[in-house]
Amino acid sequence: MTRNDRRDLGLLLLRLGAGGALAAHGAQKLFGWFGGHGIDGTGQFMESVGYVPGKASATAAGLAETGGGTLLALGLATPAAGAAAAGAMAGAAAVHAPNGFFNQGGGYEYAATLGLTAAGLAITGPGRLSLDHLLGHAVNRGWMIPAAFAATAAGTAVVVGARARRLRKAKEGEQEALFEEEYME
Repeated sequence: MTRNDRRDLGLLLLRLGAGGALAAHGAQKLFGWFGGHGIDGTGQFMESVGYVPGKASATAAGLAETGGGTLLALGLATPAAGAAAAGAMAGAAAVHAPNGFFNQGGGYEYAATLGLTAAGLAITGPGRLSLDHLLGHAVNRGWMIPAAFAATAAGTAVVVGARARRLRKAKEGEQEALFEEEYME
């Protein structure tokens, strides 16, 4: 087996693993599969963590994960697929960031790992064992990489930024107690 064969096989395994996990998470959001809550339940959750409107946010995240993950696994439109998946994972990481890094404590470790893997695949390319290669890279051109990441970064910045402003505004009305209740007696 040549070094190029090993590289293409490794890229296939990364695409199948990360793409499959992303697609499954998106299917939980969109269809309620694999123990998910579907659009309605996910929409309610999205609203509770500051992504408003919840149903639209759930649909966008579900489509980015399902579509991006499926396309990554197939190795088709790899720049757009990887960028979309990375954007969705940036949104998820923003929710988990207050809990620290590690997943066991509710942190952003898992979202960051999937997002960085998707971004890495978008930049590296799908390898020869892919639909992009089979189709002559018609939807995997070099200029598509910065275009896909620029569009995704802009959209993600708007959505995550709006969420952050919404959460800050909600906290403005809250005030911590100046004294413990036991000392007020």
